[in-house]
Amino acid sequence: MDVAQISQVRRFNRTVTERVGVLHDHYLGRGRPIGEARLLWEIGGQGGDVRRLRERLGLDSGYLSRLLRSLEADGLVTVRPHPTDGRVRTVHLTDAGRAERATLDERSDALAASLLQPLNTTQRARLVAAMAEVGRLLTAATVTLDAVDPDHPDAQHCLRSYFTELQERFETGFDPARSLLPNAGELRPPHGEFLVARLHGEPIGCAGLKLPPNAPAEIKRRWVAPAARGLGIGRRLLAELEARAARHGCGIVRLDTNRALTAAISLYLSHGFQEVGAFNNEPYAHHWFEKRITTPPPR
Repeated sequence: MDVAQISQVRRFNRTVTERVGVLHDHYLGRGRPIGEARLLWEIGGQGGDVRRLRERLGLDSGYLSRLLRSLEADGLVTVRPHPTDGRVRTVHLTDAGRAERATLDERSDALAASLLQPLNTTQRARLVAAMAEVGRLLTAATVTLDAVDPDHPDAQHCLRSYFTELQERFETGFDPARSLLPNAGELRPPHGEFLVARLHGEPIGCAGLKLPPNAPAEIKRRWVAPAARGLGIGRRLLAELEARAARHGCGIVRLDTNRALTAAISLYLSHGFQEVGAFNNEPYAHHWFEKRITTPPPR
């Protein structure tokens, strides 16, 4: 890791924490720290599932429970079991909580305006654009990649979403049963691997690696949710599957794709894949790609 980059990130963090007022326990002039204020905002008008709030904010269970107890003691939230599943806790704002959230919104707007006010028009535009880029990159950095069983609910969610998109985009529609990989179980060890990308605990992408004996590895079922595109997740999935293929001793990775998936084709080419002749009879494929990878030395 570049030492100068680490130093710059730390300087940025110090500047931001100072300017947005998180160095004391009375955020925005209210009688609570930023953690409680942020939680009130995230709960919102519709309330939420405590587990999902924890995943969304990246908090451990104990700390989130302490925040909720404090807000509940102040009469700002109510925490109850879910009406149909007693194992799930839900949290909702009270009338006082909604009023406090509205006050926090007003003061947050005022704080944002105070950051922009000293700057000229050009500087404001530069700052806002830079903040948007930082936001995208920090969001990308929170995405996790995990190997799961293809029957895992998150994997099934991604595959269903992927098939639905292909059905809409392919000229002929898409029927998974006609594909060369009708059963995602072929992506289960030892025959393969399946990755799910998650953002704040929610599945937003997937990709599988097929490991046929005495043959090149194949990347299958790579998909990223439309709302998460542009974060580099597709490229991360490719890189991770290539690394896993190399650890299995594979020197070549292959994949096929449909001509309708122009963004995917551009990604494969920019990632070092080269177009080759057809190596299978996938009915939905128009392009076939191959990439040589370096296998790690034996230990």
